[in-house]
This record gives sequence, structure tokens and C-alpha cells, in this order.
Amino acid sequence: MLTGIDPGADPQDFIDEMHKTLRVMRATELEGVELASYHLKGMAYSWFEMWEDSCDKGSPPARWSEFVDAFIDHFLPAETKADHAVEFETLKQGSGKVWEYHMDFVRLSKYAIYMMPTMEARVHRFVQGLSPLVINEAATTALNSDMNYGRMVAFSQAT
Repeated sequence: MLTGIDPGADPQDFIDEMHKTLRVMRATELEGVELASYHLKGMAYSWFEMWEDSCDKGSPPARWSEFVDAFIDHFLPAETKADHAVEFETLKQGSGKVWEYHMDFVRLSKYAIYMMPTMEARVHRFVQGLSPLVINEAATTALNSDMNYGRMVAFSQAT
């Protein structure tokens, strides 16, 4: 549920949860918009009604991808997206645990997906942010062609 008034709520989390639900339900793009609108409350639902009313009369119903674009544009300002992308680009493990770094990596990566078009790029970016104590062994292991992100996290934690 998204109300649109909680400053701590991440609109991208709402979209991610809805996408997960729609995938499990095998819902169509049109059903996705209907279900997402059902989960909006308060100001967020008011925005949806105004957005829906702004569509041309007689035009086909909105598709999921159109809803997502409009929703994110409205509830997640470009400055916030850019700030999260910069935070991801400069993310380092530092003195924290690998698991904490991994959690931040996952949380912020959705704002800089352009940096990781392949699994290899994702693994490489993860390794780049590891602490110096872990990075040497992880970088060598990353050269393994069947290394994916999950295996790299597990390897890094064990190191």
C-alpha cells in the first residue's frame, strides 16, 4: 500500500512489490494497472485518478509500463533518483561486513541499472566496492566464467 504522504516510503519498492505480485499471478499489463491502483491509498490514489482522467477519451486502457513510468516520474523526483545513483556509483564496503555492503548494493543498484547490463558487469561492480582485505581474492575469483552475483557474495563473505 502506498499513501503518497510517507516521506520515508520508497515508491520504487511499491513498484517492485507490485511487479513481483503480478508475475506470480501471471497478470496482464492491463490487470497490473488495476491491481496497483487498488493498492494505492489517500493522495496516491488521488494522483492515480487524475492521471487516469488525463488520458485521452477513447484511448486504450493504460498498460503496466505506462503506469510505472508515470508513477515513478510523479513520486520519485529525478533528483532523488540521481542521488541514489551517485550513492550506488560511490558505494564501498568500508569497514562494514560484506552482508551489509551487499544489502546496500541491492537496495541502490535499481537506481543505476545502466551500470550493470550483464551478470559479469554486476559481479565486477560488486567486487570494485569490496574492502581491500577481500578485493584481491574476489577479483581473481570473478574471472571465473560461471561466477554470478550470488556466488560472489557468498565467496566474499567466506573470505
